[in-house]
Amino acid sequence: MKNRKRNITMIAVLLFVCAAVALNWSYNKRWGTPDADMVLMEDEMMSRANAGLDEGVPASAGTYFAEARLTRQVSRDEALSLLQTAATAETASQETIDSAMNAISAMATCSMKEAQIENLLLAKDFSDCVVYIGNDSVTVAVPAPVEGLSEEAVARITDIIISETGYQASQLNIIEVRN
Repeated sequence: MKNRKRNITMIAVLLFVCAAVALNWSYNKRWGTPDADMVLMEDEMMSRANAGLDEGVPASAGTYFAEARLTRQVSRDEALSLLQTAATAETASQETIDSAMNAISAMATCSMKEAQIENLLLAKDFSDCVVYIGNDSVTVAVPAPVEGLSEEAVARITDIIISETGYQASQLNIIEVRN
């Protein structure tokens, strides 16, 4: 009885795998092989589109944002590694483990909020930005024209930060990144 159920299960799984292979084969056959000229044209269009992403931002400002994101990620990864090491150490007390896990959770929450705020700022017509959430403040770096950010732009940033984090306007630092 037990062997019969196992055999029926194995046959059913084998049939599902065969059906998946057949469907995959028919799907790929329907679409055919890619045209080399079309692939080259698509690659060229994508490279042109990627080159035009930072047109409104001076080159040094675009570099600043990329470096700031990289620095933020590297420092977070190092801190996360240290916290995980502390939490998994054999000699770690329960208090140390709890503290490390709380810090990891807080770091993940801040990371998610920063990404969400950055996406909202990009949606509100900022060409790029970097957000840092600290214990008692939020710092936002945005590209600024030569004349500086308008009051409307500062209000948009402030509104997003207050609504997403619960921080007050006095806890917000806006850095204008210029050429």
